[in-house]
Amino acid sequence: MSILVWIANIFGWPVIHIGISYVSLRMPAEHFFHDNWITAPRAWESGGRIYRDWFRIRKWKQMLPDGAPWLGGFSKKKLNARDSRYLEQFLIETRRAEVAHWCMLVCFPIFFLWNPPWACWVMCAYAMAANLPCIVAQRYNRMSITRLTSHRSELNDRP
Repeated sequence: MSILVWIANIFGWPVIHIGISYVSLRMPAEHFFHDNWITAPRAWESGGRIYRDWFRIRKWKQMLPDGAPWLGGFSKKKLNARDSRYLEQFLIETRRAEVAHWCMLVCFPIFFLWNPPWACWVMCAYAMAANLPCIVAQRYNRMSITRLTSHRSELNDRP
């Protein structure tokens, strides 16, 4: 591989990550008020239990970086409050982050334009390793918060 290919590979991913993050953080929150076909919970996720029980997400999700604060966004590293306004903002930001990570993930074919086949698969593996854990964490967090807020509303609806 030539030096230009190495440079494109080394700097390509950071440009993609920062660029997509920057754009998604500047999108109006209204785009993320509700789940869409990407972010909607699926029956097989069992309300997040698959992530908790099979992936043991509680053991490793704290190790994931949260890049949003670096670009002026909302920190999702941990819950800082439990009031309904904060939790609603947290839900919005998990949707924003999930969509951003899906966009980053699907950028891997760009690297097929200049790389030999073996390097294309390395780029694909990197894209999955860098984004799938973040997607899983956002989905798990959103399902957990949704369960918490629905439980609260049930308690409030009691006579």
